Amino acid sequence: MSHAFAKTLKSFELADGKKGRFYSLPALAKQFPEINRLPVSIRIVLESVLRNCDGKKITTGHVEQLARWQPNAERVDEIPFVVSRVVLQDFTGVPLLADLAAMRSTAARLGKKPKAIEPLVPVDLVVDHSIMVDYFGTKQALDLNMKLEFQRNQERYQFMKWGMQAFDTFGVVPPGFGIVHQVNLEYLARGVHKARNGKGEGPVYYPDTLVGTDSHTTMINGIGVVAWGVGGIEAEAAMLGQPVYFLTPDVVGFELTGKLREGVTATDLVLTVTEILRREKVVGKFVEFFGEGTRSLAVPDRATIGNMAPEYGATMGFFPVDDKTIDYFKGTGRTKSEIDAFERYFKAQGLFGVPKAGQIDYSHVVRLDLSTVAPSLAGPKRPQDRIEIGNVADTFRTLFSKPVADNGFNQAPELLLTRHLLEAPHQERGVRMRDNPPTPMAAPRFEVEMEANKPTPMSAHPLSGAPVEAGPVTIGNGDVLIAAITSCTNTSNPSVMLAAGLLAKKAVEAGLKVKPHIKTSLAPGSRLVTRYLTEAGLLPYLEKLGFALAGYGCTTCIGNAGDLTPEINASIQQNNLVCAAVLSGNRNFEARIHPNIKANFLASPPLVVAYAIAGTVLKDLMTEPVGQGKGGKDVYLGDIWPSSEEVHALLKYAMNGKAFRSNYEQVASDPGKLWEKIQGVTGATYTWPESTYIAEPPFFEKFTLELEAPAADVQSPAGQKAARNGNPYAVHGARIMALFGDSITTDHISPAGSIKESSPAGQWLLAHGVQKTDFNSYGSRRGNHEVMMRGTFANVRIKNLMIPPLADGSREEGGVTLYRDDHGVTEKLSIYDAAMKYQTAGRATVVLAGEEYGTGSSRDWAAKGTQLLGIKAVVARSFERIHRSNLVGMGVLPLQFKGSDSWQTLGLTGEEFIDVIPAPDLAPQSDAQLVITRADGSKQTVIVKLRIDTPIEVDYYRHGGILPYVLRQLLGE
Repeated sequence: MSHAFAKTLKSFELADGKKGRFYSLPALAKQFPEINRLPVSIRIVLESVLRNCDGKKITTGHVEQLARWQPNAERVDEIPFVVSRVVLQDFTGVPLLADLAAMRSTAARLGKKPKAIEPLVPVDLVVDHSIMVDYFGTKQALDLNMKLEFQRNQERYQFMKWGMQAFDTFGVVPPGFGIVHQVNLEYLARGVHKARNGKGEGPVYYPDTLVGTDSHTTMINGIGVVAWGVGGIEAEAAMLGQPVYFLTPDVVGFELTGKLREGVTATDLVLTVTEILRREKVVGKFVEFFGEGTRSLAVPDRATIGNMAPEYGATMGFFPVDDKTIDYFKGTGRTKSEIDAFERYFKAQGLFGVPKAGQIDYSHVVRLDLSTVAPSLAGPKRPQDRIEIGNVADTFRTLFSKPVADNGFNQAPELLLTRHLLEAPHQERGVRMRDNPPTPMAAPRFEVEMEANKPTPMSAHPLSGAPVEAGPVTIGNGDVLIAAITSCTNTSNPSVMLAAGLLAKKAVEAGLKVKPHIKTSLAPGSRLVTRYLTEAGLLPYLEKLGFALAGYGCTTCIGNAGDLTPEINASIQQNNLVCAAVLSGNRNFEARIHPNIKANFLASPPLVVAYAIAGTVLKDLMTEPVGQGKGGKDVYLGDIWPSSEEVHALLKYAMNGKAFRSNYEQVASDPGKLWEKIQGVTGATYTWPESTYIAEPPFFEKFTLELEAPAADVQSPAGQKAARNGNPYAVHGARIMALFGDSITTDHISPAGSIKESSPAGQWLLAHGVQKTDFNSYGSRRGNHEVMMRGTFANVRIKNLMIPPLADGSREEGGVTLYRDDHGVTEKLSIYDAAMKYQTAGRATVVLAGEEYGTGSSRDWAAKGTQLLGIKAVVARSFERIHRSNLVGMGVLPLQFKGSDSWQTLGLTGEEFIDVIPAPDLAPQSDAQLVITRADGSKQTVIVKLRIDTPIEVDYYRHGGILPYVLRQLLGE
């Protein structure tokens, strides 16, 4: 079959005189002149739609519809977007691999060829989420932490090794190289791809595009790559040849003008951008940066802004390709031929260069003068809550006694300045690991159970070589107890990392120190960071302040900070202290950083160092000294803050193409040999072991090749009648599992961290012979559905508002609910236990929530766990993009309240029965009925919106989810 737009296949000249072929947007623009004013990001998507137009999955109508994109049209059309590749991190990648393995097992059981399940695009998994900061402040920390990592995760890594040999296009970047998004920028992204058509003609070039199983995949937008985060279930479909379907987006243009002032960092800029765009409500939209200020930003600064797209709610934060992109490719070691093809391709497509004002038709334009950006932090609970540095102390004082509903901590004002002596003298904690650091297994395990979004690590191992404080140690409200240079957002941006090193150098020279009980860590996003910090002579100064290299990966920001010492935990809990963490991360949701640290602030790396020295957020660092240096002299932030000239003078150490090539050549050679020692099973299908880490998921247990009609809802006569009337998608007589407020994150729904011993997951592990000290984390056990379904809604900070308030008016925390049987008996149970009882009774359940349900990480287990608990629908005021998609992909109905309606305005208490009646054809975004039957028998019907947004999602839902849909297609072919 000939291509419907064959005349758009053109040639462009390469540097060696050869020709490259490409599907030309300028040629298509002769038929659709509107293309010349389309946003650059839309044109890149259009290229994929044009190139992959096969008359089946992608039709000429799709090409025409997108070519005629209008800035403010009604958004009803879906775009089938075929990506060039898929990227995974290990917490999300392992369950995805388990699903693929289960598909192969299912194919084998049905007598089909397992190899029918094979990724059709390159897939790269970067192991970066498993490293934890057990040891810190010592030069041995990296080695000790990595040895512990491999001990804890051996079964998971064996499974990855099987995947590498089983699938032709599945590769793994081993632990110890860096964070997936930085590795993606520095190594995996090649600019353009090329494919041969088998007819002897020259290769067809096309741009790099991707989806990733981490919401911060958008960091790659900084080099002109169209990409965003999706859940694992959607990524699997992309891997297996399905287009990524999404609703045609609005594109918000963000015009940057001017230049940053002296002393202002890229982190300050991104926190400002996040605040602005969250206010602009850009959820589900593309944001595209343009203007003179954009052209002045280096790629690391652009990537920092792109990284935070999930925090400001956008699908992408996109920067077009220009000369700064070419400079970055040169500095990171891409080959000359790659760079040449990349530049020539984008120029041939008319996609090279940052647009000027007026060149593009955007849905809406937002503007920021860079000269107005001020040094800032964000917190203490959300990344969009920016605070200028001079207001941090006053803001903390105000929030200390404000009610929780107002983002406060609800503490008595007179308690703010109280301090408490630690139970044990500081000196008694003090084996400093100077000469003989303990072996990992000999180190003491911590006794205070970590209760939320943290792994279950060993006790904190404090600062090596630091002077022991004389006298007692006290802690109080506002004290900084964790200071971490961590996360993909900032730790590989040379300007802010060098600034942190320079500030440390000036601080050490001034005689400033960090108190030994503050847990400090340095976990860069790339090994290149420690290389250029070393060559610039700055790493020793960071080490002297406790910021020794603890690992390469996503540590404190994901919740892998490791624990504090038992006496610090005890003091915080006994005295209800509001202590602080300061980190260079992108998320600071409740219980994410550490269950006992209630105030968490995002800051640039140099400010992390400054607050570690200050030791408290109750100091105004604009007017008060950071600390006392030599001779007791006051030292102010201005005395140690590096100038932009000082930072710029050291940037030469950061961009060294030869160093980048040398580093990533070691991906296959594994210089540490830890990865090489991991041995996995072989074969096309996986031999499922008896393991508490890896188990065959249950999503295909009742799978048949033929699509069967959904089982009729026979729980009630009304359900039987609805099924007979041709609406088998209606749910009748459902109980309410939970009533939630606003901003329920995927961390709340499916925590990544520690497994509490008394929780259903903890009890299951104990029953299967796993000791508490070996629980590891929910994130590491995402390959085992038995653990993950028990961990759904298990975050200790989640509040089910169905539970009556406590005597003091506060709300009980933790994943509990009120189970109600059909005889009027009410019982308080864990959500898991209640779900099992409802399922045994044949009773469906629903969840009701407020605004921004599912904010945060692209965590497919937040939807998978919801489905396995028997929850048929989630009704919320609004949804974050990825989680809504994941719910549909797992066969759970997302429904959205209309207007001012909410479960609160409807007066729901949890005693009611709920009927959910969507339109029988499940028309995208159609009206659905919510029928409420109250305890007195009265009924109320409320109209809500069905958040199945596109026609393909209707098909997914009818098949029971995206996985059975794709499997039927593959095995049917």
